[in-house]
Amino acid sequence: MNPHTILDQIFLASPLFLLVALGYALGRWGGWGHQVSKALSGFVFSIALPALLFRQMATFGDLSGVDARLLVAFFGGCLLVFAVGRLLSWQLFRHNGAEQSVFALGGVFSNNVLLGIPIAHLLLTEQHIPAVALALVFNALILWTLVTVSVEWSRHGSLSLSGFGKTMRGVITNPVVASIVGGAVYGIIGPGIPVLIDRPLDMLGSAAGPMSLVAVGLSLAEFGVCSSWRVSAAISVVKLLLHPLVVLGIAVVIDLPVLETQAVVLMAALATGVNVYLMSRQFHALEAEIPAALLLSTALSALTVPAWIALTTRL
Repeated sequence: MNPHTILDQIFLASPLFLLVALGYALGRWGGWGHQVSKALSGFVFSIALPALLFRQMATFGDLSGVDARLLVAFFGGCLLVFAVGRLLSWQLFRHNGAEQSVFALGGVFSNNVLLGIPIAHLLLTEQHIPAVALALVFNALILWTLVTVSVEWSRHGSLSLSGFGKTMRGVITNPVVASIVGGAVYGIIGPGIPVLIDRPLDMLGSAAGPMSLVAVGLSLAEFGVCSSWRVSAAISVVKLLLHPLVVLGIAVVIDLPVLETQAVVLMAALATGVNVYLMSRQFHALEAEIPAALLLSTALSALTVPAWIALTTRL
C-alpha cells in the first residue's frame, strides 16, 4: 500500500474535518445551540441539497459506453447490505424502524459529493470517471428513496390502502426525493436550465456540503463525540468492509469488466456520507451516533480505500 496515497487521501479529507471542527467550536463555545443546529440542518435538507441534486440530475451528460451492469453490482450490493444493516441494528441495538433505516443507510450511502470524484481521480484513472459518474447519477435517487420508503413504512405501513397511501405521501413530499425525480424529468424533457435560474441553483448547491459539515460539528457539540460509540463503530464496519465486499462479490459473479468493477468498489468503499446525517436529523433517529460514524469512517477510510483498490487491481 503506497503511503503517499494514504497521505493524499488524508489531505483530500482534511477540509471535512476542519469544517466539522468549526461547527463543534461554534456549538461548544460560540453559543450556537440546538435551535441553530436544527435550523441549519433543515435549510440544507429542504433547500440547499435539493438545489444541488435537481441541478445534477437535470444536467448530467452522456454516459453511454459504460457497462450498465455496474448498476446491478453497486445497487444490488446496496440493497443487500441495507437489509443486513437493518437486521444488525434490530438484533444488536434493538432500534426502532426509523433508527434501523438510518443505521442501514449509514452502511451504504458513501461520501460521494465531497470525496467520490476527487478520490477517483487520485486512485484510479480518467477512464474510470464515466463509470463513477453513472453510479453517482442514480445513487441519490435510489438510496434516498429506499431509506424514505423504509422509514415511512415503519411509521405508517400496513396492509391497507390507507397505510400505503401514507407511506407514498411521505416519500413523494420528501424534498430530496422530489428534487431528484423532478431534476431527472426536467433533464429528459426540458430545454436546459436558464442561466438566471441555474446560477442560484449552483450557488445553493455549492453550499450544501460545507453547511452540512458545520451542522455535523454542531451535533457533536450537542450530543458528545463518544456518545454510543458502539453503534458508530458498527456502522463504520458495515460501510468500510461489508459494503465493498458485497459489491465486489456481485461484480465478480456477473463478470463485470475490471474498470467498472474498480469504480463501483471504490464508490462502495468510501466513508459514510454527510447526507446520512441530514436524514438522521430529518427523522430524529441516531442523531448522536451518525456524526461520530461519519468522522470515524472517514478517518479509517484513508487505510481501507487504498486497500480495496489494491485488491481490485489483482483481478
